[in-house]
Formats: sequence, structure tokens, C-alpha cells
Amino acid sequence: MTSPSLPTAADDIPHGASHAPGSEPAAGSVEIISFAIGDDQYGVDIMAVREIKEWSDVTHLPRQPEYMRGVRNLRGIVVPIIDLRCRFGQGLTDCTPLHVIIIVQMEGRQIGLLADRVLDIVGFEQSAVQPVPNVARSSRARFLAGLVTVEDSMIALIDLPRMLAGDDDEPVAGQRLDS
Repeated sequence: MTSPSLPTAADDIPHGASHAPGSEPAAGSVEIISFAIGDDQYGVDIMAVREIKEWSDVTHLPRQPEYMRGVRNLRGIVVPIIDLRCRFGQGLTDCTPLHVIIIVQMEGRQIGLLADRVLDIVGFEQSAVQPVPNVARSSRARFLAGLVTVEDSMIALIDLPRMLAGDDDEPVAGQRLDS
């Protein structure tokens, strides 16, 4: 599913990038950035993605949930980094220079999502999105907006607002902590 035109982990993907330069998605169509965590494929709406950065060390903050790896300074903006593997209950990622941070923007804040690698820019019709089966409503499934099959691969679509909302007993990603 990858192609030679894909950016490397160190390249930035400009806001609104498309696999077909100069083309706009048709009404009802969706474009996502697909990425991997282990053998699983996930996707986020391309319009939420601001850039993709290679992994570099982060500054750890006290009293944060385990999935909150720390913060990174990105051109003067402090960006919290969420370990998606950990957020999905699969343990902490053992980060290497091959890992990537997908910077997304939501509700005026930037958040970094730690993933193993970026796969592709994928387009599909909104009608192709299937609901997450009720039997699969695990801690990982509650962060999913739906499932889509593209070229014989199933991609789980991340529900960014729900993922970034935090748990009842944990701070929200990017939320200021008072001592």
C-alpha cells in the first residue's frame, strides 16, 4: 500500500496534502493519513494533521497518565505527545529514531501522536466507513470512529475528540495541571 512518493518520517506533510496534486476530494469523500502501530493500521483525518516529525526525546512531566510521554517544543509551541500504543492498552512504545510523531490540531491545540510509521494518504467515500462492532468495544475500541477497508486492509479510524478527552481520573492531553 505504500508508494515511492510517500514522505519519509523526517519530511513534513503540508496541511491539506493530497496524493493527487491539485485535486480536491469530492463531496462525501474523506482523506486520511494511515499509520501503523505494530501490525495494526489506523487513520486520522488529513485535515487535522499539521505535520509529521521524526521521533526525538521529549521532556517528561510529573503526574501525567502513562500514555502521556511528555512534551516537545515545536517552533515555540509546547506540544504534548501521546503514546498511542499505550493509550490503546498495549504497553509503552520502545521508541527508536524510526518512530514518528503525527502532529494534529484540534480545538486550537496541537497534540503529537506517537506511531511506529506512516503508511499512506488514503481516500475513500464516507459511506464506506463501518461502525465498530459492539462485541469489540474494548478500551481501544472506544477511541475509534469506525472502520474502513481499503485494498484488502482494514484501517481503524481514530476519534480524536474522544481520544484526547482523557479519562475521568486523568488530565486531558494539553490541559494545564495545577499543583
